[in-house]
Amino acid sequence: MRAGTAAPKQRPGAASRAAADTYGSQAVRGLGAVRVRRILDSDWDSVAALERDAYAGLGLSEGPAALQSRASASPDTCFLLDVGSRTAGYLLSLPYPAFRYPALEQTQGATAFRTRNLHLHDIVVTRTLRRRGLAQHLLRHLTRTAQAHGHERISLVAVGGSERFWSARGFLPHPGVVPPGSGYGTGAVYMSRPVPVPQHEVS
Repeated sequence: MRAGTAAPKQRPGAASRAAADTYGSQAVRGLGAVRVRRILDSDWDSVAALERDAYAGLGLSEGPAALQSRASASPDTCFLLDVGSRTAGYLLSLPYPAFRYPALEQTQGATAFRTRNLHLHDIVVTRTLRRRGLAQHLLRHLTRTAQAHGHERISLVAVGGSERFWSARGFLPHPGVVPPGSGYGTGAVYMSRPVPVPQHEVS
């Protein structure tokens, strides 16, 4: 996982194109309608712009082909975040063996691994809408998705000094998993947390 921010980009007609793939919509105070949905082919220019703005300064931008390959391997676990008519962020995750992680800039195979570990590879919220609860909104959706697919853990690689952010959200560090020279930058830390049991299954 890499965490970052990016500038918003307007996407005319987004509401009509996304209607069939919307997972849920809710109003967030001061923002209007916030919607999480599947990523469409027409969204990738916006996703690539968000990713580039978030990670180019850290030397961690991996490019459109690698990004699209993550979603192609596991389209049901990758999402776009719309706020009104603009793209406000995205999340890319895919089943990946525990204590392993995708190599940046390398494209993913066409088929995801068969594993109960769901790896949160990338989450970005646009710069102007940070600290509004949107990342948490995406994370809640990811948790529900992990529960629905039978995953037992969610992992990520914290970069750019974001370990504290993820620790506050229940992720525990596993030192030594991401070595120097991994391509994830200085101080990158592999972290994970268990997927909570859905409330209706708790006796």
